[in-house]
Amino acid sequence: MHDREPEVGPLLPAESAALAKIRVFGAVGSIFILIGSLGTGAVPVLQNPIAGMRLLSLPSRMWTTALTLSITGTIVLVLAWLMLGRFAVGRLTVEVLGGSRPERRMTRRQADRTLLVWLAPIVVAPPLLSKDIYSYLAQSAIAAKGMDPYKISPVRGLGVDHVFTRSVPNLWRDTPAPYGPLFLWIGKAITNITGDNLSAAILLHRVVALVGVGLVVWALPRLARRCGVSPVAALWLGALNPLLILHLVGGIHNEALMLGMMLAGIEVCFRAIDSPHRLRRPGSWMPSATGWLLLAGATVIAASSMVKIASLLALGFVGIALARRWGATLPALRHAPRSQWWVRSRRSVIALAGSAGLLLAVAAVVIGGLCVGTGLGFGWTKTLSTGDVVRSWMSMPTLLGVTGGRVGVVLGLGDHTQAMLDVARPIGELIAGVFIVRWLLAALAGRVHPLGALGIAMATFVVFFPFVQAWYLLWAIIPLAAWATGRWFRLVAIAVSAVIAVVVLPTGAGTRGFQLAEAIVASILLTAVLTAVFFERPWGQRRGRERDHDGARDDTAGSASDPVADASSYDDPSSTAVRSPVESSATNDTPRVGAADQRLR
Repeated sequence: MHDREPEVGPLLPAESAALAKIRVFGAVGSIFILIGSLGTGAVPVLQNPIAGMRLLSLPSRMWTTALTLSITGTIVLVLAWLMLGRFAVGRLTVEVLGGSRPERRMTRRQADRTLLVWLAPIVVAPPLLSKDIYSYLAQSAIAAKGMDPYKISPVRGLGVDHVFTRSVPNLWRDTPAPYGPLFLWIGKAITNITGDNLSAAILLHRVVALVGVGLVVWALPRLARRCGVSPVAALWLGALNPLLILHLVGGIHNEALMLGMMLAGIEVCFRAIDSPHRLRRPGSWMPSATGWLLLAGATVIAASSMVKIASLLALGFVGIALARRWGATLPALRHAPRSQWWVRSRRSVIALAGSAGLLLAVAAVVIGGLCVGTGLGFGWTKTLSTGDVVRSWMSMPTLLGVTGGRVGVVLGLGDHTQAMLDVARPIGELIAGVFIVRWLLAALAGRVHPLGALGIAMATFVVFFPFVQAWYLLWAIIPLAAWATGRWFRLVAIAVSAVIAVVVLPTGAGTRGFQLAEAIVASILLTAVLTAVFFERPWGQRRGRERDHDGARDDTAGSASDPVADASSYDDPSSTAVRSPVESSATNDTPRVGAADQRLR
């Protein structure tokens, strides 16, 4: 899955012009999403800022049109991202499929500018594709009131008529918070600033998501360079991914902050681990400057797990990297004879134990400090399974359990779906645990870089997780973007990102089948028109080029098909037949022409 990518030169002027056109094309898609979201976005039930405005509320009164604009904008943004990939990883059917590298890539500045242009309209749009933000607001308001969000649901804590509760989906109105205390503490601070002003609170939560994206943009190129991968290619697949733009920024999900902090912490840890300097001061147990850098990175990773617990997995792979620095190797543990096992494996065992002990101590201090310091306690440990009520087809055990339950209904055996889920989900978690241990051992053996092993482990975790959302795919894609360069990984990651970004429709888009069908057909037609406007040459210009090409072809064909004319052109210096430069210069020199005629005859 991994190969080092050599550095290549910048784009040619014509390629830079094509990139600028693609950037504008994607921006048009983002603007379409913004306009369509005024009707299809997850707008609040109360305090809707566009309610009553004649122009801005128009999409909400023209549902099919708003849906058409939203779907068209999503397709256009995905197409622009795929076109941009030519300047990052190469053409899909040539360089990517062939496993080669492009001759030139866009610069980091061009990639950053493209991301900013595509994000700008999304930042001011209503929440997209999800109403999770309203659960964040309600749970943060409960914490701001001094109540325990891990025991009290929005309905019981705020009341059913509260401005935040009214916008929370029915599925989550009577469930406690499943998020870590750091995230709820940040939400509590936002609530203390904005009060019950829903629009201001949403805006500040989106700023938090943008901070997370900024950390991803900071860390991802550095990790890619550390792994010998093109930073621009990693940015294109990770930070410019339409799933990130639409879901993490548009949907305002806390995975943006979790992933950003996790990647930033990993980069800081690897900077210390890969450093030639000592981690401890000579003759002392106190950390050196490099050692403090390692502790700071581990602290950031542990803190990210208090946004969502999944990022705690990264500490395991950082621990493997640290143990390898201290001399741990898997062959020493596996191949030593039993009689000499301790002698040969002592250094590896001590290194692994020291690494695990250090990072576990850091995690315990950070997690315990955040739980106590925020005043929210350890109630999150009892609510991690709150999301089990979701039955997502993207989760392998859930898909198998639900399919088995439906088969039982068809066969007349009764509906045993929940019983099958209760069996399939724990088995899936067990299988995921076994695979994660396998990737830890692969990293210890040196066959896989710890960052790549983390990405593969995250992919395993997502596949076998009891419930999976579209943006969970980024847990694996973003770390792997900085390490994996194999053609099949990139093809699969690109295809999955593009397809999932398009098929996940705006909230409520499936309420009326005929409207959805009309919007899809209209979106395809509108996308075709926009693509033609941007990338097809004007008709007159194309016809002119065709005439010039046909004329040149006819002249060439005529001279080649008439040997008599060709022969007479040598005899007649005034002939206008096509000559080579040498022959043309010879027409002004009569003796040389005569000599040439004699030789020809």
